[in-house]
Amino acid sequence: MKPIEIARKFAAMGGTEDAVKSYQIALSQGCGPEERLEAAAYNLQYGGDYQVSYTTFVQLFNEGHFREDILPLMIKVFYEPNLKLLQGRYERNCKLLKKYPYFFRKDFLPFEELPFCFFPYDDHNGYVPFYPEEERFGEFVNFGNPVIRRNFFKDLENPILAHDVYSQYELEYLHDNVRKSEDVARENHVYLHYTDWKTFCTYLQCLNLRPLLEDEKLVFLLEDEVQQYPIDFKARFGIDYSQYSVQPVRIREVTRLIWHTQLSTHNGGDFFNEIFDSHPNLLVMPSIMMSNAKEIVENLQSGMESAQTLKQAMENYASWNNPRAVEELYRMKGRTDKDYLVAFFLQNEMAAVGLDRESRITPAVFFQPHFSNIVYSLSVEEKTEKTVLNAANYEEIRKSAIFRNFKYIKTFTPMRRFTTSHGATVKFMYASAMSANEEGGDSTTVVSDAVSERVFNRSFMIDPDDRLYKDSILVRFEDGKLNGKATFTALVAFLDLPYTESMTYCSENGKLDPHPETKGFDPAPIYRTYDDYVNDNERYFIEYFLRDAYEYYGYDFQYYDGAPVDEERLKELIAEFTTVNHYIRETWMKVFEKAKVSVNGERIDAEAEKKVQEQLLDEQMEKFDANRLANAKILMRGLRFVNKRSQPLRMMKKLELDPALLEQPLYH
Repeated sequence: MKPIEIARKFAAMGGTEDAVKSYQIALSQGCGPEERLEAAAYNLQYGGDYQVSYTTFVQLFNEGHFREDILPLMIKVFYEPNLKLLQGRYERNCKLLKKYPYFFRKDFLPFEELPFCFFPYDDHNGYVPFYPEEERFGEFVNFGNPVIRRNFFKDLENPILAHDVYSQYELEYLHDNVRKSEDVARENHVYLHYTDWKTFCTYLQCLNLRPLLEDEKLVFLLEDEVQQYPIDFKARFGIDYSQYSVQPVRIREVTRLIWHTQLSTHNGGDFFNEIFDSHPNLLVMPSIMMSNAKEIVENLQSGMESAQTLKQAMENYASWNNPRAVEELYRMKGRTDKDYLVAFFLQNEMAAVGLDRESRITPAVFFQPHFSNIVYSLSVEEKTEKTVLNAANYEEIRKSAIFRNFKYIKTFTPMRRFTTSHGATVKFMYASAMSANEEGGDSTTVVSDAVSERVFNRSFMIDPDDRLYKDSILVRFEDGKLNGKATFTALVAFLDLPYTESMTYCSENGKLDPHPETKGFDPAPIYRTYDDYVNDNERYFIEYFLRDAYEYYGYDFQYYDGAPVDEERLKELIAEFTTVNHYIRETWMKVFEKAKVSVNGERIDAEAEKKVQEQLLDEQMEKFDANRLANAKILMRGLRFVNKRSQPLRMMKKLELDPALLEQPLYH
């Protein structure tokens, strides 16, 4: 029986809740126009998700079905209840603009004559426009969508000129990140050009201009008024900004975070840090352990909160050698973790080594919180059998007050070929474990099950509703090495920065080529195979379980041959994990050797002790194999993953390069 038929039966019996669920299933699986209208109407009438009905009505109308019924219904249910709100907002914005000194038109249209209208979709700045003359609904618009879609700051030689910006989020971003003319001692307004007067007026019913106008940073140019750009403020308004002096960037002027994420260990992150080092519009430091970042913030907070006077604050922060910043932080109300982090970066000579202190824009904090390892775990929902991904590292960042208090966040994630990154990781793990044991401490540093950790780590799959990944991009390490100009031109465009000379070489704290072993732009690290630390069966396993990522991000298989894989084949592969097992056994044996074996409280002889240790190690390795197989069988169900709310995860968008800028063929 079809879902629509089941829904009708439930509805006939008065089972509205079950009927609503069945109608929604029918809509999701597809049905005819009459059935879609029936399902949407019932869903709306009996308390289902109104957005399901809203979307269905819009689709049906645009397809040309039941227009004489749908439009009056949409007006009555979704438009008229919000009409006063829309009209009131429009009239307030018109009133504000009439008084604004840098807005030069006053002939606002009466609300009733606006050429199109907006049907509110939700309570979070979501609307769908309706165009009466064209008899159609437009695309959904979220005016508060936290995404910057343009490279506003590509050229900072002249004042910013932006065309047809209708996003509330982008307007606030421009307002917050372009410095006042008085602070940079030159004309530095944001010029907003709108190509059509009637369209501009229409959008005023959805925008909130009041917070954008108070500082008088914006200049509005309508249609042909763009010819006035840039305005000579001294000649036209009698304001000579050259009489001012350049002011240091204040802590709360910095509102933008660029989060350089750690996809995995040995993923080429340091290379990207070295490229962005000394950028004139960034506060940059090498990767810092997340635990250290938290400790820095906690220590700064403790030092400030314990200060009863400004003098005590100066004493507590004496190492800064920056009295102005200390006083600013001391007098600040409601200090947050973000404020402490920004203050730390601003006063740090290494972080600000390349900073252009006369720039038109405030700097962004370039931050790569680092973890010793990125470990994901799998769990399966009992009812749906969907695979849920969990990562303690990510949860720590997601809940961090440092991140939550930045208003604007751009996220980028470097990716390196998985098998190469894996080999480098095992090499590092082994060296770390041996070094720790050689130092004679009570260390339990070991090589972990790096193969399993690699295939479970799907940091490249994101929750599309997650604030930290709303505005995110993935960039391949190999592209950066082989096609530096194309890669970093595209990456700074995404990050809304200018492409500068500082991005044509590697540096750290301003020092050129700080780590010769990474070879700067030399592509040698791309082709390292780490054969001593990973074998072909391990590589085959990794490529097979990450095959969707290989395809999506443009990597060719080097070991997986495309053949079907069943449980028997899995067992064969796992049995041949001889390379990683060798390093696991060796480092675990060091741990067991430090653990003294006794029977009934008495030590046993060395030979017997060795046998017990070997037995324990064999048992440990058997557990590894059992866990590998169990988790691999979960992955065999399909590479489909959800978050804790059962919502599907998706691949992070890949940075696309301009073919005209390619110096070498794209890496595959």
